[in-house]
Amino acid sequence: MNAMFSTPRSPSSRRIAQRTRGHGQGPITRLMNPSDLGQVIKPFVFLDLFDADQRTMAMLANMPLHPHSGIATVTVPLEGAFHYEDPDSGAVGTLGYGAVEWARAGGGMWHGKELSATDTPRIRGFQLWLALPAELENGEQESRYIEARNMRQIGPAHIIVGNHEGVQSPVPAHEGINYLLVTLKPGESWTYLPPAKHSVGWLALAKGRLSADAPISAGEMVVFEPGEMPIALEASGNEEAVFVLGSAVPHPYPLHLGSYSVHTSASALEAGERRIAELGRRLKEAGERRTASGTIPIFR
Repeated sequence: MNAMFSTPRSPSSRRIAQRTRGHGQGPITRLMNPSDLGQVIKPFVFLDLFDADQRTMAMLANMPLHPHSGIATVTVPLEGAFHYEDPDSGAVGTLGYGAVEWARAGGGMWHGKELSATDTPRIRGFQLWLALPAELENGEQESRYIEARNMRQIGPAHIIVGNHEGVQSPVPAHEGINYLLVTLKPGESWTYLPPAKHSVGWLALAKGRLSADAPISAGEMVVFEPGEMPIALEASGNEEAVFVLGSAVPHPYPLHLGSYSVHTSASALEAGERRIAELGRRLKEAGERRTASGTIPIFR
């Protein structure tokens, strides 16, 4: 079970090593890129916090389709909801708090409009990129839309990716990565006990305040010192603290970066970019693919 504790400043808990507020691009705050903190906490290589009202939702809706290879993307709503329509499975529904869109690009895919905002005044959430290991980076593509009722939870933590305290996420990610969505009530304490060899650890706080070995405020991403010690947290403000937390076995490969791709070698990057260029040509030939609900399915 999740451990409660009297103070988040236990000498045996992990300390904050780096912190950032990223940089804003309209309704999107880029907290991490593969060229900055992604080098430090790989396989986590990219993180956006998006926060859009009715006016700025139109800006997000007008963003173009774009390609990826060598990564998986994980999109988690915090407030409001997304509509999805998956022609492969025939599934239609909404993704709200605790739900996830998982898309493993592998050897290549184009996406960006497979989700649309529901009739909500505001939508907030995180999009994360995970660098794939060599055996998957140019492999098959896969996408899943998993609603909150089908996700797993223990204590205040929704298990988005991985296995936490024996509770396994339904997301078909490769092993060695945990990614949790957590909400703590004001004054509530919680300790994350990472699995063995998960020496990478970080969190990003969307709402409220947290205390670790130092205060964390809304909009910050913090990276913890390497190690396998617990991460001890307390919601120290007057409102709920809502955050995502990641831990992992370190990614043992260098990051070879393309415009939208991350690979383990120059040759794998070349293969991925060649594949997404081919898919781009096929995407143009496919013409209008918009569904009745306005979404455009992932092209792979």
